[in-house]
Amino acid sequence: MITKDIEKALEVLKQGKLVAIPTETVYGLAGNACNETAITSIFALKQRPTTNPLIVHIKSIKDLEKVSENIPYKAYILAEHFWPGPLTLILPKKPEVSSLITAGNDTVAVRVPDHPMTIELLNKLDFPLVAPSANPYGSISPTSPKHVAGYFDSELEVILDGGACRIGIESTIVGFEKEEVIVYRLGSLLLDEIETLVGPVKLKNSTSANPQAPGMQEKHYAPNKQSYLTENVDQFLTLNSLSNAGVISFQSEILSPRISQQIVLSPKGDLKEASRNLYKAMHQLDLSSVDCIVFESMPKVGLGRTINDKLNRATTKKQ
Repeated sequence: MITKDIEKALEVLKQGKLVAIPTETVYGLAGNACNETAITSIFALKQRPTTNPLIVHIKSIKDLEKVSENIPYKAYILAEHFWPGPLTLILPKKPEVSSLITAGNDTVAVRVPDHPMTIELLNKLDFPLVAPSANPYGSISPTSPKHVAGYFDSELEVILDGGACRIGIESTIVGFEKEEVIVYRLGSLLLDEIETLVGPVKLKNSTSANPQAPGMQEKHYAPNKQSYLTENVDQFLTLNSLSNAGVISFQSEILSPRISQQIVLSPKGDLKEASRNLYKAMHQLDLSSVDCIVFESMPKVGLGRTINDKLNRATTKKQ
């Protein structure tokens, strides 16, 4: 049920059940982080491997030491500056944090979401929430309550309606190895913004079967339809004899008789607007009558790097 009733969401969460919550990035599938039944239910509903860790959502930086210990000073610098916001920190976990959440790792992923409805919800709870994206494992992330309902309408009592997500792609995940700052997942917080505060960072683009952070799988964010990524859409369609194609382009409409439907992410060439519209466009074409989806790659700067990373994972043929 799509609703704005926070009290109903509180009731369901306190019963150990799951609720879909809005954040500034994407919608999350939330459960009590202190309740192993709720945690297990998240993995089951998403069909998510238990080797893939979850993100703990807390109400403020004051709660950080409730889930983590031995916190690096650079983590505090980043948290003070970017929370609430699209930054997830990988930190040493407290012993009481369930190993189900961390996939057996000795670190926990944690962030403070920047959405008034979810902050109000967290402030009324006496436990944090675990909340991966509210979609089946590997599929397109949801950025509206209708996207969530399309996946889980019959399974969830409450889908909190916080409107369309303001940012529209996932948080940037940052960890620490000794004094080195490691970016595990590209997201909506730019590397330049992080480096301004803590100096150079190292990008770890792992695709291992036992990731240290969410969103590191080789195949992820994927539509059901066969999908491709290219720098030259018209040439790609012609060379591969593709027709009845759906196309998602960055700034300009692409003229080709092989294209049946097309969505331009940002006519004004704004990468923030493109990122906000990306998953919505993917959902729209995936539900349409096109035979395949072709993505035009983004400029290889700033958020363009992040979007290209998502599109590479969405279009890979390897499982």
